[in-house]
Amino acid sequence: MGKFLVLSMVALIGVVGISLFQKYNQGGKITQLSPRTDNQTTMQKERVSTLANNLEIPWALEFLPDGRILVTERPGRVGIIDGQQVSSPVAQIGVNAVGEGGLHGIAIDPNFSSNNNIYLYYTYASDEDNTLNRVVRYRFQNNSLREEKIIVDEIPGAANHDGGRIKFGPDGFLYITTGDAQEPSLAQNRNSLAGKILRVDRDGNPAPGNPFGTRIYSYGHRNPQGIAWDGQGQLWSTEHGRSGILSGLDELNLIEPGKNYGWPTIEGDKTQQGMVAPVINSGADDTWAPAGASYYNGSIYFAGLRGEALYQYIISSKQLKVHFKNEFGRVREVVLGPDNLLYITTSNRDGRGTVGQNDDKILRIDPNQL
Repeated sequence: MGKFLVLSMVALIGVVGISLFQKYNQGGKITQLSPRTDNQTTMQKERVSTLANNLEIPWALEFLPDGRILVTERPGRVGIIDGQQVSSPVAQIGVNAVGEGGLHGIAIDPNFSSNNNIYLYYTYASDEDNTLNRVVRYRFQNNSLREEKIIVDEIPGAANHDGGRIKFGPDGFLYITTGDAQEPSLAQNRNSLAGKILRVDRDGNPAPGNPFGTRIYSYGHRNPQGIAWDGQGQLWSTEHGRSGILSGLDELNLIEPGKNYGWPTIEGDKTQQGMVAPVINSGADDTWAPAGASYYNGSIYFAGLRGEALYQYIISSKQLKVHFKNEFGRVREVVLGPDNLLYITTSNRDGRGTVGQNDDKILRIDPNQL
């Protein structure tokens, strides 16, 4: 009898435990989260675990100092995950979510503990009905975003090629990737913010030491969507190559200030004086459609949308490894958490993927088991 009672109680606890990790978000969908354990050693034994389900095109992740995660969803929502639940959005941003446009990158100020500043990149429609992008700063208070301040405005935008990744570098400045807005010539035009990597201070001003005295840090980019710094402080960037019938030639670039990365003049293995070729490219017969990137233990990890994989470039051996090919569908973001685990997002609800059960997801991966 006692054994039966214990088994019954265990079953009951299991049912209650499942219900505790289900919560309706604002859209009326059930968002499920896998239980997190306080025992980090136990958690890291899991090669892959699911942190959250039923999101809508999660684009970027950032960890707050207290361990909670902020997530942007392209239709304009900013949500918060604390390991126990996904709350109602902390912000609903009015964005122009057409094509690849919408709410994109998020960055937390290195001095967040004293200023509570959070930065977002999003697409909007101007009064003249032009598609543009901007970077804004908010103050995070009481689990909501307040006091929007535009710091970089009128970045050329389009239905496709909007860039959108923002991150603070080791130097304390904010780096911003922008696409060519479907006008390739803009990438070579240093009077345009399109097709560039920008470097600015907290107010959006050109960072001291920028190569041209403007916000531009590097140029000649088609559609960079991932940036990461390696253990030597070097900046790496992922970049989408040509699209359409002639796809492929996606790039991983090592970024230096003032350098021209060639689009649309050179691509793939082509070279030209005054232009920098990628460290590696996907070749003409393969397409990564690379997005978010992060560095860990000698490797750059980056997401593959059309490639439907997590890629690992080992810097010392110049070797590219492919993980989880076709297992999760389109992968958009890769972030290294404070626990030294990789957090990735799927993007199967963006109109270009096959929507699986409970998509889209945030997955937690132990890179030491890859």
